[in-house]
Amino acid sequence: MPQITSANARKYKVGLIQMKMGPSPEANLETALAKVREAAGRGANVICLPELFRAQYFCQREDTQLFDLAEAIPGPSTARIAEVARETGTVVIASLFERRAAGLYHNTAVTLHTDGSIASVYRKMHIPDDPLYYEKYYFTPGDLGFKAVDTGFGRIGTLVCWDQWYPEGARLTALQGAETLFYPTAIGWHPAEKEEFGAAQYDAWQTIQRAHAIANGVYVAGVNRVGFETGDVNGNRPKIENGGPGLEFWGGSFLADPFGRIIAKASHTEEEILIAEINPTLLEDTRRNWPFLRDRRIDAYGQITQRFIDMPTSLEHK
Repeated sequence: MPQITSANARKYKVGLIQMKMGPSPEANLETALAKVREAAGRGANVICLPELFRAQYFCQREDTQLFDLAEAIPGPSTARIAEVARETGTVVIASLFERRAAGLYHNTAVTLHTDGSIASVYRKMHIPDDPLYYEKYYFTPGDLGFKAVDTGFGRIGTLVCWDQWYPEGARLTALQGAETLFYPTAIGWHPAEKEEFGAAQYDAWQTIQRAHAIANGVYVAGVNRVGFETGDVNGNRPKIENGGPGLEFWGGSFLADPFGRIIAKASHTEEEILIAEINPTLLEDTRRNWPFLRDRRIDAYGQITQRFIDMPTSLEHK
């Protein structure tokens, strides 16, 4: 694909698919493909699906049978999605449970070109391990690094969900020339926490991503699922004592512009397809006025690769 520069950049539209997932992976895939077609019909050029859209969010418990959901990349799902990408002439970002080898699995986002070929494979780098989000059991941390890729519409970067909380990932992807960062996501409220902490949790999630947009002068898209799920996969339901009370995925998918402004936002309760415009000229203008990349002190950031900067103890001073 040719390099996209400010000289030849043009406006294009993204489609952010916020959807509910049922117990059947095959039905979820069919729904997703239908929504890709709908987004394309509404003018979207680059379309992003939510994280692990083929199933209800299964990481609410640890169950070896659920590894059977994983598949090779390329594989059956990428083949189906590729057909729709070719049919609609769109770029599609799809988040899949990747089987790399026996006992080795990743949470992976695949970007497909308009001809159905694979443009990029990104393996989720940051893996959470929280109540009802037991991802470390299923997913090996990514080993492909952060990356941006040229498409027929613009240069984009893809990260996944928990990556949202790490400015380093956004920065390294933006430094490779990405003008839009996509975050396929599965994040929601614990029902017992929603009343007390729900509004603050969503606000923090949106705020950190708006900050990525501002700090890097890029568009940022958070693409979440919606609805209440217990992790039912083809009738494989968690036991109450192991599965917990389920999760209410909070939706709220959005696109922020390089100034951090929310230019499209979905509800917390409904399936929606957001269509919004990417304007590379706005990115250029924003960076000219806020030249954060120009003013970075790259000579002073060497310690960023340390886990923590330990201060010397008082005895070490003597």
